[in-house]
Amino acid sequence: MGEPSEPVIRLFGILDVTGEVIAMWIFLVLAAVISLLVTRNLKERPGKLQNLLEIAVGGLDSFFSGILGRENGRRYLFFLGPLFCFIILSNYSGLIPGVGLSKYVKAPTSSLSVTLGLGIVTFVFLQAAGIHAGAKHYLKHFLTPVVPLLILDEFIKPASLALRLFGNIFGEETVTENLYHLLPIGAPVIMMVLSLLFCAIQAIVYTMLTASYLQEFLED
Repeated sequence: MGEPSEPVIRLFGILDVTGEVIAMWIFLVLAAVISLLVTRNLKERPGKLQNLLEIAVGGLDSFFSGILGRENGRRYLFFLGPLFCFIILSNYSGLIPGVGLSKYVKAPTSSLSVTLGLGIVTFVFLQAAGIHAGAKHYLKHFLTPVVPLLILDEFIKPASLALRLFGNIFGEETVTENLYHLLPIGAPVIMMVLSLLFCAIQAIVYTMLTASYLQEFLED
């Protein structure tokens, strides 16, 4: 878990595919399959899977509406919802037996390159959403004597999100791995139980702060 990522395969002689990338591909395939199974035959009286997904979407809708308001919460749920799902699935994937112990499948958020990628995507989304909400208002946000600090702050926000997420998940996996080598029975199980709560908190914090930064652009 704490070891640097090693390429599993190399595509076209230039693209290195690591364990984190393989895990992300698995998530994408699972998400696509589940979405097709649910949406191709929606029912007024939903089955267990459809009901579970509706509860999850409703919970995310309520969560982000509480930060952004009902209208904006639903308007930007298309980004914030999948962002939350990707982070929490990536975090929890590290708790699956065998994940992280080899180079073939690793928790994506335990890699700095993945969390920095999330930070870049978050940065682009925030700027695009701010411009879309009102270009004049967006530019007015920077028309102050401390504009260099404001511009720097816009880069620091997603960078801090990425580094916080990576640091916490990487640290948690490193501790779990060391406990596994020292006390194979007992201690790692306790750490994994604590990680169930810990991983969820990291996903909540990342998306909650992203929604809060978005709200700053949307305020009149």
